[in-house]
Amino acid sequence: MSEQSVLHATFTIEREYPVTPAEVFAAWADPATKARWFAGGSADHELDFRVDGREVARGVVNGTVITAETVYREIVPDARLVYTTALSEGAVLATVSVATVEFAATDAGTRLTLTEHGAYLDGREKPEWREQGTGDQLTALAEVLAAVAK
Repeated sequence: MSEQSVLHATFTIEREYPVTPAEVFAAWADPATKARWFAGGSADHELDFRVDGREVARGVVNGTVITAETVYREIVPDARLVYTTALSEGAVLATVSVATVEFAATDAGTRLTLTEHGAYLDGREKPEWREQGTGDQLTALAEVLAAVAK
């Protein structure tokens, strides 16, 4: 039997977007828009954006199918999301996390604050990888919002 381990980690990312909270929230809620910034071009993506609804993103990395399955636990329009995510490599669970996303109005638009608490299992994923990937997604969100604002 192989060595088992669990690493617990938390990160918070804040971003400012020059559009309203409603516009940022809509980019999470609309399946086509979300797929543009979240899943990337080569991943399969499904979104059922409602409480207890599922989001699934699936792609291949280095020959292995990676699946992220999210369940939305709370949706407060234009204000907050709470969701859980399980990330698997093939059939093997790699991480389980709970995340909150807060949308706050500012003079310049919206401050988005994303906080994620994760259990990283058996060294299959590292917290810094997840934080970097999430940051990259939020950068892609900014690009999508900029294109929509034009």
